[in-house]
Amino acid sequence: MSRSSLSVVVLTHLAAKLLPPPLAGEGQDGANEKSTPPTLVLPHKGGGERQWDWCEPVIKTLSFQRVLLLLVASAGISLLFSANLNAAILEVGPGKEFARPSDAAKAAREGDVIEISAGTYLQDVAVWHAHRLVIRGVGGRPHLKADGASAEGKAIWVIKGNGVVVENIEFSGARVPDLNGAGIRMEGTGLTIRQCFFHDNEMGLLTSNNPEGDVLIEHSEFANSGAAGEYSQHKRIGHNIYIGHGRSFTLRFSYVHHARIGHNVKSRARENYILYNRIVDEQTGASSYLVDLPNGGTSYLIGNVIQKGPHADNTTLVSYAAEGESNPSHGLYIVNNTLANYRRPGTYIKNWSKTTRASIINNIFASFDDKILDGPGDLASNLISMAPGFVSVRQFDYRLTAYSRAIDAGIDAGAANGFSLVPLWHYLHSAGKEDRVKKGPIDIGAYEFVGQ
Repeated sequence: MSRSSLSVVVLTHLAAKLLPPPLAGEGQDGANEKSTPPTLVLPHKGGGERQWDWCEPVIKTLSFQRVLLLLVASAGISLLFSANLNAAILEVGPGKEFARPSDAAKAAREGDVIEISAGTYLQDVAVWHAHRLVIRGVGGRPHLKADGASAEGKAIWVIKGNGVVVENIEFSGARVPDLNGAGIRMEGTGLTIRQCFFHDNEMGLLTSNNPEGDVLIEHSEFANSGAAGEYSQHKRIGHNIYIGHGRSFTLRFSYVHHARIGHNVKSRARENYILYNRIVDEQTGASSYLVDLPNGGTSYLIGNVIQKGPHADNTTLVSYAAEGESNPSHGLYIVNNTLANYRRPGTYIKNWSKTTRASIINNIFASFDDKILDGPGDLASNLISMAPGFVSVRQFDYRLTAYSRAIDAGIDAGAANGFSLVPLWHYLHSAGKEDRVKKGPIDIGAYEFVGQ
């Protein structure tokens, strides 16, 4: 589709909607105006002049003075929406305007929508410079299979633009000499990832440090990230998600699993919202921390399933401020999660901070001989049990059965810093969500019992 702006007549109609009603008798038959307004003749960008006879349905009912006011309003609207008016849809795939995503990346301008047809794009890597792009897969999920290729020696995609949205794309096979090749390297301000699949990269998502950076990930899957070779030789680890210093990080309704040696989720952001996810090793994963918040910050972990497998590289599930609490903090809130540890003995929550207390409320800890909290904090209304009443421990199905002691045993966690600590959803496998409907007091853990 070629790039074009919206027609002036659309803006004219929109501006007309914003004007006050005509004065009594204005432009009406037999009223004060005895003739139609003069025809407007304006310069045309193609040369010469153009009559606005095609605007007659709007213009003929208005006085000449009101037409001038309408034109001024139209000009203001066009300025407000100039970025979107110049946007285009760039189609990518066999037989399309652009054969490869990297071709579209070179042509993309601010506000464009890039639609990538389903298929495998082998060793096609790109740098995206434009701001406010929407890049999405259509007709299925396109697969960016790097097979060792990289853009700028960093990633399959390096995103330098601000306010970019990536939807329904698969990224795999990122490898670089520094052993931190990512599916996406974010270098701009503001990134949304939705319904994407990152797997078998050295890093899934890696973001640069940006004090104004915000990252939102939802309904996505990250799996099997890690540097090839032995850690004892190269001393490099890969994480499924690694968020650098930034303003905020939100991860919700996502499946993050099977990191190798590195962490499943690592964030240095000042604010962290980790909500309704499945962050797990299952049987074969070998991650270090499941969640690592090395510089502290105000952090909320609500409604997650967090499970450490028997082959994990580290015995701690959640770590906070291990590298020094350089971020300002208004609390660490761990509420209505289900946590299970298969690598014993272990520590569920390690709080390295000397000043921030962890609030640990309404969680299930599926063990009996592990340390629940190492560091400052307060525990309320948690269930610690080797048999909490799960549907299937073998299948890692941590929904509740009718005999679970977690049912109706929770308390109202209230709010903190204006943010509600009461869960609204369940994680729904895979990378989905469903409403959490209460039938009385809230249940402990990530799931509300809904009956047989």
